[in-house]
Amino acid sequence: MDSFSELIKKRRSMRKFTEQELNQDDVATLIRAALMAPSSKGTCCWEFVVVDDKDLLGRLSACKDKGAELIAGAPLAIVVLGNPEVSDVWVEDAAVATTMLLLQAEDLGLGACWVQVRNRSMADGKPAEDIVRGLLGIPAHLRVLSIVAVGYKGMERKPFNEEKLRWEKVHINTYNDTQA
Repeated sequence: MDSFSELIKKRRSMRKFTEQELNQDDVATLIRAALMAPSSKGTCCWEFVVVDDKDLLGRLSACKDKGAELIAGAPLAIVVLGNPEVSDVWVEDAAVATTMLLLQAEDLGLGACWVQVRNRSMADGKPAEDIVRGLLGIPAHLRVLSIVAVGYKGMERKPFNEEKLRWEKVHINTYNDTQA
């Protein structure tokens, strides 16, 4: 097992997948990680829709004009939902759950990519969230944050290059703008 530091260096967005199906143990491990995500006041305001139907994956890949195409080539997608009636910070809670899915996928040797749905739309202005909601029968009280495409890696990605860390974005004690 890699250390957490190695895991976060290795985890890169994967936009190409092999056709190999995921085994049910790996799918359960992914969902378990998402269900263990911390949430504000322990509200667990997130819910998940696991999609492995090829036709549905193809239709989900057309939920917005750009950036969702990769879903069609993934053997699995996990749609991350939040309930604003349960928590006013559902976006943050669902984002943490999405991150847990991404990290768990890498730990399993799988590739994954976050596809943003919330606040995205088609060229005609139709919200991506409405398209996803219609395809999956998501109740009106739930919101769609993201879709995580998951599969066996279909391309090589180099680990994150630490020389590219933006240390100038870090401030100690106060924000001291030295570039003004």
